Amino acid sequence: MSISLLVVDDHEVAREGITVILRDEPDLKIVGQASRPSEAVKMARDLQPNVVLMDVFIPEEEGIDAVKSIREHYPDLSVVIFSMSDNPTNVARAVAAGATDYVLKADPVDSMINAIRRAAVRESPPAGCLFNTVLNILRDDSPSHLCPQLTRREVQVLRHLALGLSNRDICRSMCISLETTKEHVQNVLRKTNAVDRTQAAVWAARAGLAG
Repeated sequence: MSISLLVVDDHEVAREGITVILRDEPDLKIVGQASRPSEAVKMARDLQPNVVLMDVFIPEEEGIDAVKSIREHYPDLSVVIFSMSDNPTNVARAVAAGATDYVLKADPVDSMINAIRRAAVRESPPAGCLFNTVLNILRDDSPSHLCPQLTRREVQVLRHLALGLSNRDICRSMCISLETTKEHVQNVLRKTNAVDRTQAAVWAARAGLAG
């Protein structure tokens, strides 16, 4: 199987470096390069690659919007994030936007290559990796014995808050409206006696709701 790849990074050196690295992989073919997330969305439409390899934080919000747009309009296209940051909040934002995998630039080259191949055939990332750890936290709506008055949905929202996600990120991740998200957040603050979302996030993290 030949895997077509669109590479997105604002640094030309990084894009060219990836091209050199993948040159010896006979099943991987770079069909396009983009320096901006908005450019990547257009190229995804025109080129229809199997996988997009994207440094999403270029700038951060535009990159996240691009991931969400690509996944919404081209659900069969996988997006692998290739980033310098291992901050769980950044990983969580990528997961919420619909990324397929998240690979660190500091990881061995094989990690990136294997992630691309997995993404092309819709194979899940390996258990225990950072991406799956964050994904499981975001999906977990099991009741909390520390705050039993929270509904399952509110527990899930609290887990998102613990990872530092904004209301917009939460509504993306949970596929609910922004107004519903705001209502859930207010209920969480009230039930946990938190004065703001930051205090609720700290409470949740200390309670182990963020892994």
